[in-house]
Amino acid sequence: MIVSLDIATLTQAYATGTLTPEAVLTCIYNRIAVEGERPVWITLVPRATALAKLKSAPKGPLWGIPFAVKDNIDVAGLPTTCACPEFAYTPSRSATVVEKLEAAGAILIGKTNLDQFATGLVGTRSPYGIPSSVFDPDYISGGSSSGSAVAVAGGLVSFALGTDTAGSGRVPAAFNNIVGLKPTKGLLSARGVVPACRTQDTISIFALTSADAARILDVAAGYDAEEPYSRRSPPRTYEPLPQGLRVGVPSSPLDFCGDAETERLYGLAIERIRTLDCEIVPFDFAPFREAASLLYSGPWVAERLAAIKDFAAKQPNAIHDVVRGIILSAEKLSAVTAFEGLYHLAELTRRAEAEWAKMDAVILPTTPTTYKISEVLADPVRLNSNLGLYTNFVNLMDLSALAVPAGFRQNGLPVGVTIMGRAFDDKRLAVLGDALHRSLGEIKLGATSLPLASTPAIPTAPSKRIEVAVVGAHLTGQPLNTQLIERNARLVRTTRTAPGYSFYALANTTPAKPGLICDGKGSGNIELEIWEMDDAAFGSFVALIPPPLGIGSVKLADGSYVKGFLCESHALQGAEDITRHGGWRAWLASKRT
Repeated sequence: MIVSLDIATLTQAYATGTLTPEAVLTCIYNRIAVEGERPVWITLVPRATALAKLKSAPKGPLWGIPFAVKDNIDVAGLPTTCACPEFAYTPSRSATVVEKLEAAGAILIGKTNLDQFATGLVGTRSPYGIPSSVFDPDYISGGSSSGSAVAVAGGLVSFALGTDTAGSGRVPAAFNNIVGLKPTKGLLSARGVVPACRTQDTISIFALTSADAARILDVAAGYDAEEPYSRRSPPRTYEPLPQGLRVGVPSSPLDFCGDAETERLYGLAIERIRTLDCEIVPFDFAPFREAASLLYSGPWVAERLAAIKDFAAKQPNAIHDVVRGIILSAEKLSAVTAFEGLYHLAELTRRAEAEWAKMDAVILPTTPTTYKISEVLADPVRLNSNLGLYTNFVNLMDLSALAVPAGFRQNGLPVGVTIMGRAFDDKRLAVLGDALHRSLGEIKLGATSLPLASTPAIPTAPSKRIEVAVVGAHLTGQPLNTQLIERNARLVRTTRTAPGYSFYALANTTPAKPGLICDGKGSGNIELEIWEMDDAAFGSFVALIPPPLGIGSVKLADGSYVKGFLCESHALQGAEDITRHGGWRAWLASKRT
């Protein structure tokens, strides 16, 4: 049986009766028997067990869809090894995300191989064998979620869970011609996951298409009170790409480690982005690049030791040589080093905010190059570091990311690119990534012979867009601007009010806030920014506004009106009239002077 395992195809086939989940599972286990259980799998669910679970599976949105999970994610009754046999334990409860997927009807096939303790981007650091690229057995699969990516690309499951700290949910996707979604941190619960760096980890999703990855995210996401790092997501919808979406490209040349083919395909991806009515915007990559270096040269290595410190102290020789060298190097780090790293990251993130003000998304190569397994084994640390040049900073800076295929080198190996956004931009990235993937034309799904073109795109629906004028603490770079960013709001333009407005610095507000009053007396011409968001986001945004501020209609210099912040007049007692400065930024600058 030759059939695509993408979720849309299977769901349609089940609905029409042209295919049954039993037949799909039988086909999958036959493939696994031919290809061998390892090194893709660490623990394979017996065929009879999977078929028995299918009989009692809820008929939810993922009914009969086969999946796999990386073996640092708990599944009740199956050992969790983290690719270290001596570390293994058998949990009595599955991770939250696995519980959600099985409640939606998905069928677990097994637990997959990984770089031990999720430490590596190469896929060569496991005692269970070395998974290779599905396109060439001499080349690495990428890591640390190596087995998960190979299982999807090889047509053994419809989707698989990985984890991503430094790029482990993106690098293997690039090397195997599939999609790798690294969601916003906290969007997927990490309860039941053995952490690498607990403050920086996220579960990731490997799938054949962006639409499938988005579908899994919709099922698995949600706030989890049992997980301290879980976060509530602002309202989001899948909307058509807005015309003129600003996509950032570094203004300085990138390092491709001498790989001209990756450089060529990255350039072509940028040109395809243009054809999607996007605007290419140059930006300074320096703060992002500097942040990337912190993940392994800074104090976050200590988090890797914190995750397994008792085991490392008792059985250090059970740990893979390269992994042990990385993790135990944290013993030299101090609390002072940790705080210095946090301060440095905060400075870099603030510098990056100025670049994000110019753009809505970023496109970068997922990796600068790829390597043969023999090359990585001979030089494991340096080559691994090269692979993280364009991935390591993403979680540190609280960004979202989606890796998609970008075509093939002349030697037949795939190349990937990654589009990135700010926190909670996941659905916008899914739509953009889907369009970019499809712009490749006649491309196949993973290593199968089945075309992407036969699968449906992400369904989108335009939502009502509302423009909001902000004049103070919500301006770009100001303390409350994150309330707009979290709601996927987009900066439309900077302009000024019409005459007749007075502007005040209100007393006793934290952070400092202004008050805009339409009194017919002021000279007006107050600087403001116009931001656009959907109606659901607008409602949640307005709910955050404290008295004496409110939303009214503000007249602009061109005579048009837009919703914006206005202040109740009673709050002017004790306020400073700053109308003459013409705007909040100018007044702040005068205070500094």
